[in-house]
Amino acid sequence: MDLQIGGRRALVIGASRGMGRACAQQLALEGVQVTIVARTRETLEQSAAEISALSAQPVDYVVADIATEAGRDAVLAACPAPDILVNNGDGPLPGDFRDWRRDDWIAALDQMMVAPIEMIRRTVDGMIERKFGRIVNIVSRSVKIAQSDLGLSNGARSGLVGFVAGLSRQTVAHNVTINNLLPGIFATDAQVRHIRHMPGVTDETFNDVWLARQNGNPARRFGRPEEIGQYCAFLCSANAGFVTGQNLLIDGGSYPGTY
Repeated sequence: MDLQIGGRRALVIGASRGMGRACAQQLALEGVQVTIVARTRETLEQSAAEISALSAQPVDYVVADIATEAGRDAVLAACPAPDILVNNGDGPLPGDFRDWRRDDWIAALDQMMVAPIEMIRRTVDGMIERKFGRIVNIVSRSVKIAQSDLGLSNGARSGLVGFVAGLSRQTVAHNVTINNLLPGIFATDAQVRHIRHMPGVTDETFNDVWLARQNGNPARRFGRPEEIGQYCAFLCSANAGFVTGQNLLIDGGSYPGTY
């Protein structure tokens, strides 16, 4: 399928590893001019070079933390008029809400709700003027299946999803869509990090927990990052202009509901 986005410009946040990198890579393979963003220079430079070699086109990168105003300024100075915005980022580690204080909640909101909304605020009007825009937020299935040890993520990401529900109905008439991908378990560094910090998990029990998660999924496996990259690329395509305001699970069937 021709996605009809060759030559478009994309800004992909949290793209040095895992799902964010997979999205950037697939967009680059579709001929999109990609700028990738992350906080760690070493992994970002490596990912930019590898995606560029694979797609045979240059990939720009910006070392920045979009949870800060300065980081957002730097990103938009490098790519001021993206046609495609992919918001992505790690969530906080598992924990007990009794241990979290106001600063923990504010940090979570800044990272997982306010920063993506700010990136949308600063790019969506340009998309509307150009009559093309695709915004994809990589969120989490936790907004549909809340996990007790991920309360910070449950709350902050649900706030982003609620915001998108309203805005996405206002922009679609201008060929600007906004959708959320809700990944389940994926074989990424973030998944390893999450399991290692679950209560009671040790080096000796890590593999047991990993296998239990894998075998407990109806697909009997973890998702592959490239699968979310391909899904994201379709949502960013010219062919997906009638899809907006949706929370799209990609979880191997683990969500148990009918709707």
